[in-house]
Amino acid sequence: MGFLLEITLPAKLGNLQAFIEPVKGCAKEQGFGEKRLAEIELALEEVLVNIFNYAYEESSGQPYAKVVCQRDGDSGFLIEIEDAGFPFDVLSEGQPDVTADISDRRIGGLGVFLVRELMDDVQYRREDNKNILTLRVEK
Repeated sequence: MGFLLEITLPAKLGNLQAFIEPVKGCAKEQGFGEKRLAEIELALEEVLVNIFNYAYEESSGQPYAKVVCQRDGDSGFLIEIEDAGFPFDVLSEGQPDVTADISDRRIGGLGVFLVRELMDDVQYRREDNKNILTLRVEK
């Protein structure tokens, strides 16, 4: 594995592009095409917006998000997203029934489903009171 990029910023919606653009640039340098870059952007946006909106209480000090990018073999790319918010294993959420009528579906869960569909692998761990989500994407 090869370290490529690390970004740590306050967990605020106004910082969304400050996370996404460098990650996309890094992935592009690794040879990812436009379709995969768009998928990386969409998955990363979904994860970060959830962190910004739900991971921290209003009164919790300095909420942050950290994104680290690494090479993984010849064609793999890892994006690790960390926050110190509420423990939340996104992978513990059940799969939504995307075949059900829209009026019969429960609210929420589609973003996690989308991330799982777009990325080649998604792993979660809780370490040192931090949520760490690893997205793996292949060319």
